[in-house]
Amino acid sequence: MSADWLYEAGIGEERAILVGGGSILSARVCWGEAMRPGLIAQARLVTRHPGSRRGVVRFEDGAEALIDQLPREATQGVTLTVRVTRAAIAERGRTKLPVVRPAPGEDPRPAPTLRETIEATGASLRQVAITGRAFADNGWDELVEQATTGEISFTGGAIIVSPTPAMTLIDVDGALPPLKLALTAATEIADALHRLDIGGSIGIDFPTLHEKKDRQHVDKALGDALIDWQGERTAMNGFGFVHLVSRLERASLVARHARYPAGAGARALLRQAERVSEPGALLLTAHPRVLDAISPAWEAELARRTGRTIRRKPDPALALSGGFAQAVPV
Repeated sequence: MSADWLYEAGIGEERAILVGGGSILSARVCWGEAMRPGLIAQARLVTRHPGSRRGVVRFEDGAEALIDQLPREATQGVTLTVRVTRAAIAERGRTKLPVVRPAPGEDPRPAPTLRETIEATGASLRQVAITGRAFADNGWDELVEQATTGEISFTGGAIIVSPTPAMTLIDVDGALPPLKLALTAATEIADALHRLDIGGSIGIDFPTLHEKKDRQHVDKALGDALIDWQGERTAMNGFGFVHLVSRLERASLVARHARYPAGAGARALLRQAERVSEPGALLLTAHPRVLDAISPAWEAELARRTGRTIRRKPDPALALSGGFAQAVPV
């Protein structure tokens, strides 16, 4: 099955989906954070942990990051050229600082865009119009709902994805017999890791299976489903728990929506507004927090792209993800 990346340059959000067979296989978004993997800049070493090669650096704008692989001669106060290897990870309850490594001899440069990152892999990527149907026809709206709720349903059960400061937890629940539920969930979990851009430390709570052969059966099914996933995993223990670990470079879609629900709602509302085809001014109706998350620059860009007057209508009764855009008489 051939697969290609589709790309939208949204307001406040770049988004890309890998599509094949009429469905989304993987998804990526970028919210324009400056401190993204690939950024090379100078920073001052403000803390070096005694007896280690780790510390904290501070950039000119005041942002801080954890640094690893410090050279032996680097002392507090020295200025280093560093490369960002992991973005800040904001989850419920805390925010993990970005991670950088020394990049001696390299010239400072901004982080690549999402489009540049994907194209650098040699993958085929095609930019599509936000007003078109390409994303919707392949299941974008369903994916956003899954990122917002953390719930992915399947016949007879569901998996619940919950970001925590320590790891992403995936709970398997349903009415199917335990073995059948676990086997069905294994495929759904593998798909979710790609579709929701989940990396790092991942804990999966399967139903408890008392027979070792049943646990081995699920281990094999999960391994087969994760054939194109890069990382390590443990075998299922007697309580149904499996631990996965992969490289972590950025927050998952679920973590973004959990930590910044108003910002996620604002970006979704702006995308919806760009797709309004009826004539007239654009009325954005949403929870006040969502409207507050729309910066003046974003509103100005929406007006420029659509050629319309923009109006706002706060409605505290709406959910953060329940905003909508419509055309109204000028």
